[in-house]
Amino acid sequence: MLKIIAGVAVVLAVAIVIVLVLAATKPDTFQVTRTATINAPPAKIFPLIADFHQWGQWSPWERKDPAMQRTFSGANSGLGAVYAWEGNGEVGSGRMEVIEATAPGKIGIKLDFIKPFEGHNVAEFTMLPQGSTTLVTWTMHGPTPFLGKIIHVFMNMDNMVGKDFSAGLASLKSITEK
Repeated sequence: MLKIIAGVAVVLAVAIVIVLVLAATKPDTFQVTRTATINAPPAKIFPLIADFHQWGQWSPWERKDPAMQRTFSGANSGLGAVYAWEGNGEVGSGRMEVIEATAPGKIGIKLDFIKPFEGHNVAEFTMLPQGSTTLVTWTMHGPTPFLGKIIHVFMNMDNMVGKDFSAGLASLKSITEK
């Protein structure tokens, strides 16, 4: 019986070492980017992103917890607008603040997650006119602490968050092309 326990302990120790080594090879930063071509001018898209009160129309996370508690403060929209949320396990809790608003082409957002994991990132939206359409790019980037690197061994951040970005951009497209 002691040999079995010792064997299991060795296998477990090797598995932990492998995970830690794999985590150590992960990058210190991450970036997730998605784009969509929308048949609308940037001036029609910009206000839906710069005003957190409008995010309920298109943000994929708003649908994941309709009972989410929301708090708006600072400016009504644009530079200095603040949105905080407290929700279920799927949306967690956190705070966003518009730190750049260059109408109608760029919005920068400081994004602080509190739960389920602490994280401090930046989200950026750019709207580049291309004839009668607009190329909208949604990017989030930030540091990856070691705990995050361990999680990245098992989960692909780009796939996980990217599908939500794609859904949000599709909603923006649907709303603005009406």
